[in-house]
Amino acid sequence: MPGKSTFSPILFAFFFLSLSTLSLSKSLQYQTLIPKSLPLLHPLSWDQHSDTLTNLAGEETENTLSLQLHHLDYLNVDHANANTSSDALFINRLTRDTGRVDVLSTIAAVKTNSTRRRGKATSDFSSSIISGLAHGSGEYFTRLGVGTPARYSYMVLDTGSDVVWIQCSPCRKCYTQSDPVFDPTKSSTFGGVACGSLLCRRLDSPGCNSGKKCMYQVSYGDGSFTVGEFSTETMTFRRNRVKSIALGCGHDNEGLFVGAAGLLGLGRGRLSFPSQAGPRFGRAFSYCLVDRSASSKPSSIIFGSSAVSRKAVFTSLISNPKLDTFYYIGLTGISVGGALVRGVSASLFKIDAAGNGGVIIDSGTSVTRLTRPAYIAMRDAFRVGARNLKRAPSFSLFDTCFDLSGVSEVKVPTVLFHFKGANVALPASNYLIPVDSKGTFCFAFAGTSNGLSIIGNIQQQGFRVVYDLGRSRIGFAKNGCA
Repeated sequence: MPGKSTFSPILFAFFFLSLSTLSLSKSLQYQTLIPKSLPLLHPLSWDQHSDTLTNLAGEETENTLSLQLHHLDYLNVDHANANTSSDALFINRLTRDTGRVDVLSTIAAVKTNSTRRRGKATSDFSSSIISGLAHGSGEYFTRLGVGTPARYSYMVLDTGSDVVWIQCSPCRKCYTQSDPVFDPTKSSTFGGVACGSLLCRRLDSPGCNSGKKCMYQVSYGDGSFTVGEFSTETMTFRRNRVKSIALGCGHDNEGLFVGAAGLLGLGRGRLSFPSQAGPRFGRAFSYCLVDRSASSKPSSIIFGSSAVSRKAVFTSLISNPKLDTFYYIGLTGISVGGALVRGVSASLFKIDAAGNGGVIIDSGTSVTRLTRPAYIAMRDAFRVGARNLKRAPSFSLFDTCFDLSGVSEVKVPTVLFHFKGANVALPASNYLIPVDSKGTFCFAFAGTSNGLSIIGNIQQQGFRVVYDLGRSRIGFAKNGCA
């Protein structure tokens, strides 16, 4: 009737929804992100005579050696080659990362259990860690010496594998690496391992050559492999020498290890470097993986009692009776914006009776993968909290992206992992990351349908991650990189 006010149910519903959204927004917890796109790459100067990076500062004491961390992203960059651009390198890294996750999942599905060794601390030593983004690998690297006299080379740091190996001459087939290939005939400490010996039998697939020497073979599931003679050799961390480390001397090596000379296995198995050198460093090591774009920030990998930060919060390691290589930890929940995400519980991350599932922490995987139900719930909670940000199309494996071009700073919902006994709050830059040079940022998580969840190195950046194997625990020390 004319003059009579009418009430619209649709308008009321919209008004009520707006009030609810505003209330939810105010109740969430946020932190500031200063968007920085992928940086331009610049070559890093190198002092070939000292085998150390220019301006590399380190302190050496009787028990501890600490070196700065640098990134290989900036070493030997070829600006004439479009494939070395920041955008192209990041896309390649995500492609490799997907392969890495497939490999770890395959290993978890087929590996059998083995026993770990224990040792007593006698001294500490450490080395620098370097990101190998520009060298065809998303892994982090350290530079160390092999043999006597020591020949310095880049070695991939990998907590997801055990066997230590290096490319050796003569090469039947070797990929391109930054340093000369190691020649065992020029080392006075190189020694072969006899077939049938206890050391040889610790290999998953030992073999013998015509000279009754032990042969090894490691396949990574993505087509990468290394084959050669199993041996013992001295490894040098600047002035600290570790004798009689069992390592593979690879004469046929193919795959995604371009740039590095080999791999330093940091897993939990009997042939890993921590297990072999346990008596030397007390079954403890820690690293800090700084932002891959921040080459000037100092960090280190430290072996020994000094690796255990007093500022760290710890969660217990979990044993998987099926597989001893990986570092399993208990994830009980996730908070977004200060609120527990509904539907994300410890039951989603348990190791079942067959050894499947669980959560591992891995230095070689870039993007954290969560079992799909947990990821979807977490992602949806983040989208609600970040609904005021301008959305962008999906990018590679990321389905939640934003256009932050021209923005100096934004507020993003907080993200916190609830591990058993330890809560770890992530900096905003550890989960909303640049994926190109145009201002596109993506939520740096992905789902997985195979049951195995992986805490990747992007989410570890800026923390000192402590592997206190003597006490069977993993620690996270925020701001522990300096």
